[in-house]
Amino acid sequence: MIGFYNYSVILTYIGLLSSVFGITQIIEGNESLAFLCLLLSGICDLFDGRIARSMKNRTEHEKVFGIQIDSLCDLVCFGVFPAVIGYHYQSVYPMRLVSSLLIVLCAVIRLGYFNVMEEERQRNTTENRKEYQGLPVTTVAIILPLIYLGKHNIPEAAFPYVFQGFMILVSVLFIMRINVKKLSMKGILILFTMGTLILLGYLKVNHII
Repeated sequence: MIGFYNYSVILTYIGLLSSVFGITQIIEGNESLAFLCLLLSGICDLFDGRIARSMKNRTEHEKVFGIQIDSLCDLVCFGVFPAVIGYHYQSVYPMRLVSSLLIVLCAVIRLGYFNVMEEERQRNTTENRKEYQGLPVTTVAIILPLIYLGKHNIPEAAFPYVFQGFMILVSVLFIMRINVKKLSMKGILILFTMGTLILLGYLKVNHII
């Protein structure tokens, strides 16, 4: 089979499959499960890059393939998937259409720009990246599930506007010329802990625990 199959890429594929399954669930009305799939995709993305960098025997083709496949999967996981969620969940028209179109468009721009700048950076230095330009698209995997779990603290009539408003805000932040510091291992562990707490919240809301 064509392609490359190492630990980091397989983790990226798992995140992609989680998002595709989540898309089917939001369409079928299983909202809680869809948000859980989004969170799991974010957790996979949190670790695939770090695993890839720890692999010392990767070829140049594997490195380039990893960058490309990561961006392609990120577009589905953190662009298309949130757009489908935004269109089907707590929707107000035409706001749901605007937020869905915007998050995919901004995710494409953000990921394409990152690929161009990352290739140039790797030609000029072997140092690890210290910061990003624009909000990383992965953050949507934490923000939207948090809003979903906090919906009981927001007036029911206002919640659709709050949810769609956050989607629009996050979309714009994807392409804003702002510097966002890359997470250290401590930051990754904090995000992982947040993800675990969201997962436990999901299980409690759905009376699984």
